[in-house]
Amino acid sequence: MRGLGSLIVGLLLAFFSTAFGLYFPPHVEQLPTITAQTSGSLIALPYDENFLFKCEAKGNPRPTYRWTKDGMDFDLHKDSHLIIEESSGTFLIPNTKEKTKYQGKYRCYASNKLGTAISEESELIVPSKSQFINYKMGLFLGGLDACPLRCPVAHVNLTLLSVLFSDLRHIEQNERVSMGLNGNLYFSNTLVSDSRDDYCCFASFSRIRTIVQKPRLVLRVKPSMWQESHDIKIFQKPSILVPSSHSTTYIKKGEELELECITEGLPTPAVEWIKMLENLPTRTQIKNYGKLLTISNITDQVEGKYMCKAKNDLGEAEHHFQVVVEEPPSWQEEPVKSQLAEIGSDIHIKCSARGKPQPTITWKRNGQPLDDFPSTNYKVLDDRIIILRAEQRDTAVYQCEASNRHGTLLVNANVLVMNHPPLILTRNYLEYATMLGKSVIMDCRVFSSPPATINWRREDPEGSLDGERYSLLKNGSLQIHKVEMEDMGQYKCLANNSEGTMSLTTELFIKDSTRIVEPPQDMKVKRGSMAELECQVECDPTLRRELEILWMKDGMNILSNFSEGYFTDDGILQIVNVSHSDQGNYTCVVRTSLDQDTASAYITVLDVPDPPVQLTLSELKDRSVRLQWVAASDHNSPITEFIIQYEENHWEPEKWKEIIRVAGSQFSAPLTLYGHINYQFRVIAVNAIGRSHPSMPSKRYKTPPCAPDRNPENIKIEGHLPHQMDISWEPLLPVEHNGPGLEYKLSYRLLGVEDSWKEQMMKRHSFVVRDTQTFVPYVVKIQAFNSHGWAPEPRVVTGYSGEDLPLAAPEDVSVEVLNSTLLRVSWSPVPQTALRGHLGGYTVHWWQTQSLLNSKRIPSERQSLTIPGNRSHTMVPGLKPFSEYSLTVNIFNRRGNGPSSSPVSFTTPQGVPEQPPILRATNFQKDSITLVWAPPHETNGFLMGYLLQYQTVNETRGELKSVNINAPDTTQWVLRDLQDDNWYKFYLSACTQVGCGSAISEEGGTVSEALSSKQLVASQEWFVAIMCAVALLTLLVLIGCFVLKNKFGKYAVKEKEETPADPEAQAMGEESPCEYSDNDEKPLKSSQQLFTDIKEDDSSEDSSTMSEDDGSEFDEDGSFIGEYSGFRRRVSTEVNGHPPPVTS
Repeated sequence: MRGLGSLIVGLLLAFFSTAFGLYFPPHVEQLPTITAQTSGSLIALPYDENFLFKCEAKGNPRPTYRWTKDGMDFDLHKDSHLIIEESSGTFLIPNTKEKTKYQGKYRCYASNKLGTAISEESELIVPSKSQFINYKMGLFLGGLDACPLRCPVAHVNLTLLSVLFSDLRHIEQNERVSMGLNGNLYFSNTLVSDSRDDYCCFASFSRIRTIVQKPRLVLRVKPSMWQESHDIKIFQKPSILVPSSHSTTYIKKGEELELECITEGLPTPAVEWIKMLENLPTRTQIKNYGKLLTISNITDQVEGKYMCKAKNDLGEAEHHFQVVVEEPPSWQEEPVKSQLAEIGSDIHIKCSARGKPQPTITWKRNGQPLDDFPSTNYKVLDDRIIILRAEQRDTAVYQCEASNRHGTLLVNANVLVMNHPPLILTRNYLEYATMLGKSVIMDCRVFSSPPATINWRREDPEGSLDGERYSLLKNGSLQIHKVEMEDMGQYKCLANNSEGTMSLTTELFIKDSTRIVEPPQDMKVKRGSMAELECQVECDPTLRRELEILWMKDGMNILSNFSEGYFTDDGILQIVNVSHSDQGNYTCVVRTSLDQDTASAYITVLDVPDPPVQLTLSELKDRSVRLQWVAASDHNSPITEFIIQYEENHWEPEKWKEIIRVAGSQFSAPLTLYGHINYQFRVIAVNAIGRSHPSMPSKRYKTPPCAPDRNPENIKIEGHLPHQMDISWEPLLPVEHNGPGLEYKLSYRLLGVEDSWKEQMMKRHSFVVRDTQTFVPYVVKIQAFNSHGWAPEPRVVTGYSGEDLPLAAPEDVSVEVLNSTLLRVSWSPVPQTALRGHLGGYTVHWWQTQSLLNSKRIPSERQSLTIPGNRSHTMVPGLKPFSEYSLTVNIFNRRGNGPSSSPVSFTTPQGVPEQPPILRATNFQKDSITLVWAPPHETNGFLMGYLLQYQTVNETRGELKSVNINAPDTTQWVLRDLQDDNWYKFYLSACTQVGCGSAISEEGGTVSEALSSKQLVASQEWFVAIMCAVALLTLLVLIGCFVLKNKFGKYAVKEKEETPADPEAQAMGEESPCEYSDNDEKPLKSSQQLFTDIKEDDSSEDSSTMSEDDGSEFDEDGSFIGEYSGFRRRVSTEVNGHPPPVTS
């Protein structure tokens, strides 16, 4: 047999023993196993409806159940009050008045023919009625005796005791008066003021939701007659009230230790706690005014001897506590709960427990003491049982019980002694799949006794399983490490023992790895925008359906932990309306049942900065202050600058204005201030995303008043009327007043005249000087003033008084015609004395008087050109060629225009024509093409003819050929002797004596001889088909009429005759097919119509013009009809009523 060779291993029985429970096939008998049970104590509380005792078990055969109560059999079916669940051993005790009879300890037994399992013991406790134990009160002498007010109560679930006054006011506790853990109220010494008749004890039982009150207690404290007569106090040494004697405290590990030490004495003793030979534990707390020591969650280190010491001025008293820390039983080595053993083997059941005191181990078999089963093959050795040479009759449930005074542990150990042939539990013909380079485990789980030997081998293709890459696991599975392509194929698992043999076949497939080919990228995104992460994946085609793409944010699944704003679709994650909380690490997880891949990207959310904080003012001076602040978060975009704004509450309250900007690295700025202003400041941070919200304002700071810092600026001196001067200026801003009572002093005088200044004081910011000469210079200055003084000396500004219209026109106007559309004009400047104002410039006016083409006079349409500044010549563009013009020039200033010069006349020469508006190539033949065009709109002179040029434009351009057409009225031309089956490009331009204008182009091609024949045949076939269809339609109409005549008996001829004819049908009936010319040199019929329907010109009786019909279209020969609208010029003139010949 070929196989694992050295890796052949037997399934060890120890493997089955280490499991919580063996898996048994359904047909194999199994011992009972408790699966659900009630443990611990149940307290029968009044508000509970019933009390549940649960017992459920599994086994094969199905277990039966019985109960014991206090060690005696308890038959559930004999008590009709019990509620029994038939499918299990569970029952319920109803909460009735008779529930006291059910108090006791219960245990469940689940049995089948193989053995019996038992449950843990559970107890039902029925509390008795809460009551106080009677106690009679006595009298105590004041100032000497200690007085305990006792509050004894009998109840199992007491949780809180309180001693109050009868009006529910708590008694104030202190070093002298305190309540003990037992509920008694202790007085270390009594005072007359302690006398009251309304002491009351309350006990709270939380589990039963009950509060019980003891009757009121009366306390009378009276000093002795001797004390009263001598007015003295009797003092007493300390003594211990609680506890009354030395004792040992046993406490479980993990609980809370409470040591109480209540004293008596006068003066009231002080209490001190000591642990002998060492310090008090770290979790020690001293409560109740030193009388209570508590340590929570105690450990072994708490164990030891403690002492409380009570001291006053007369002496001291001590009390010693011995604390022993114990613990309930716990498993040191828990018995194996299920064992499968072959017949004749030795079985070990170990049960090792620890606790304090050391737990006692008790063994049972099927719920009965082991001593009840005398046998020679049992050995009990302390904490274990050994069954020698086990037989099938040794099959049973063995119980181990470990107990001390703090609790009991119970475990059921199922021991099944049998022989069974191998049974492979793994399904046959399973298919496994894994990725190249990964590890794969192929299962072969076997149930057998004795243990089976497992052997794996390669089936298809056959091969060896020797080597480090192959491992046989304890459960019989085969593991292949770092899978290679040659590992794909069939494998067989064989299991055999002394009872038989069984095999299993599996198949292994190798898949392509799942991998992320386009991982998400780190990105920075603005808050409020949308972010998109992409994760493109490749995987094996057979795994495409199960491919799952998940998105994680900071390790948490987005779809299950973040509900809003996230959308996923086919590997794309969209984050809508990004917020600061969306910043983080995003991971794309792609996975199949076989493998997975991950890729991560970090999203950084950018936002405007948070407002600066902690604004403070320092270096306070009359006209300056330093502002300091602390920058807040920049939200991942560095702060580039800070904007400091101010607000004042006098001139423009609540209106913030910018005062200065500083770099983003500065966190303070000196601010220069105006006088007499109550300032407050705020700061705005700026980064690449935008501005932050403003910070909270600083404290206000008011500067003292002073004289103005500056004078008005932007002084304007204008003359809107000839004999006055308007002076205006830009006033100081309100914050620049620097104090109350702001005014302006205006001073002015003629320039160059040593005369005194004329002055005006005013509050407004404009003034009009009247009765001045026309356009003379003045000097002006303006100075600011307030109640605290004058601004610095102002600067002097020069200006002129009012202007008037110029008095003279330019002289020596001359023109030079440069070409048909451009003219040069020059003139002599107007003297300054006649200008009477600031020179604005000159204006040239010209207008066309007539066209030299037809000698018609043209209505005057003046055009003008403004030349700013002091210039004496200019160019006039845009003239019409072959026309007569007139021209004038005038000067202007700010007041207006002066008189115009005398008109100068000139003419423009002829120019080249405009481009023809239309050119069409039509009537494509084997060696000829007909070109049709329209004359240009503007000829710009006498039209002499056309220049037609053409060339082939196939794969390369051919030689450019030219044809001069000397007849100006020609509008179509037939180009002959062309090469067949070639494509041509045509260029047409109109010409005058000056030259030819720009050309219009068109393309067209000649056809081959075969194509011409096919077109003719196709036309004939189409015509025959149309005629056949018309004949068939006529026949169908006649048949229909015949049927109608036979059906109705009469044909309504008269109605048919009286029915008005359809205008469209009539029009279609009147249409006739277009005619074709058999002579290329003669105009076609449609072409003749084109040139004869145009309205005749007034100067010629016989002329052909272009049609202006809006419905014009191309005729069948390619000619155009009315291709352009609005064109009414005559384009050709007939000679003796016949169209002119076309020559080539």
